[in-house]
Amino acid sequence: MRVLVVFSHPVESSFNAALHQIVVSQLRAAGHEVDDCDLYAEGFSPVMSREERLGYHEVPHNQLPVKSYVERLQRAEALVFCFPTWCFGLPAMLKGFFDRVLMPGVAFDISTPENVKPALTNIKRIVGVVTYGRPRYVAWYMGDPPRKTITRYLRLLTGGSARADYYAHYHMNMATPASLDAFKQRVARAMATLS
Repeated sequence: MRVLVVFSHPVESSFNAALHQIVVSQLRAAGHEVDDCDLYAEGFSPVMSREERLGYHEVPHNQLPVKSYVERLQRAEALVFCFPTWCFGLPAMLKGFFDRVLMPGVAFDISTPENVKPALTNIKRIVGVVTYGRPRYVAWYMGDPPRKTITRYLRLLTGGSARADYYAHYHMNMATPASLDAFKQRVARAMATLS
């Protein structure tokens, strides 16, 4: 399977960076074709410009500022997102990726506004590998937006046909070496058996 891995964390020595390495190595070992997209390392700009917003609905011209990312997304059969939760949301870098790349003509067809159609029908699998500073019950109280973005919104863009899995380590502020190691092993198993 062609897997686009989207990683969003600025620190190369972080636990998220270690998870990212596990994701990529296990997917490759399982025989998948991996396109490893490290948003910070690639210098992706999360900021939508005034010009981009004005041309947002002008398909296919709207794709030109992020053409290479659009092409990578359209080649993929599976998406794996690896990121931390900050302020109970996606990191700004990843949110900007969604804002700038998941646009009309790419993620959805809005040519008939009363009947918006999903356009990411090439995607069969979606996976989130996510960390949280706070406990699960606090994330639940806040509505857990990252979980809903990965498991609901992205699935909606595939027409509901993609299977979505979500692997979360909650309460990183109280993490122990044992809990971190157990989560790494859980992620490794999930990537090794992705189908």
